[in-house]
Amino acid sequence: MGSLTTHVLDTATGNPAAGLRIELFRLDPKPGKLADITTNADGRAAEPLLAGDNFLIGEYELRFHAGAYLASLDPTLPTPRFLDIIPIRFGISEATHYHVPLLLSPFGYSTYRGS
Repeated sequence: MGSLTTHVLDTATGNPAAGLRIELFRLDPKPGKLADITTNADGRAAEPLLAGDNFLIGEYELRFHAGAYLASLDPTLPTPRFLDIIPIRFGISEATHYHVPLLLSPFGYSTYRGS
């Protein structure tokens, strides 16, 4: 069985991004919203976002609500924010572990397939 996890690191502060909202959507097959979580003190979801019977091969999208998180840390950031909701679309092609982290700052981000 496979699983999907994520975490967010705030590269501007060098800390985990605690309190950041993340939504998970399945795009194909069976489109729909699967999860809506807030990261813990370690910048992670408490449980895998997908596991067991919910883990299906297909296309997915994570939506990281970075703008609200960044504004909570620095209310002097300009509006509209350079980054607000960051969508990351990815495919799951086999029943194994997928880890999709986000490295975040107020003016940039990166992601990769982690382990």
